[in-house]
Amino acid sequence: MSLETRLETATTEYQKLQKEITNAVENLQKLDSQLQENEIVQKEFGLLKDDSNIYKLVGPVLVKQDKVEATENVARLEGQVKELTEKFEKKKLEIVELNASRTQQTVT
Repeated sequence: MSLETRLETATTEYQKLQKEITNAVENLQKLDSQLQENEIVQKEFGLLKDDSNIYKLVGPVLVKQDKVEATENVARLEGQVKELTEKFEKKKLEIVELNASRTQQTVT
């Protein structure tokens, strides 16, 4: 394989990795925003009395929900967001490590 072909292949792979990293970072930012929002909602739930009215937006309609159910739903979503955030961090680290390995192989 000629040097020019190898360089072209490496450049294409690098651009593909850049897109993957960009997507991973964007998804991580979205998950982080959701996590912060869920944490704020959890704090607000802590301030409510047990008989307080809580409404959930379902499409264009607000549906009444009891506090226990709403708190459990937010806690569950918060757990999912944390889990996905950890997976994204691991994948991002894997991509960076693979990119570094590939760069070292290209240099040597």
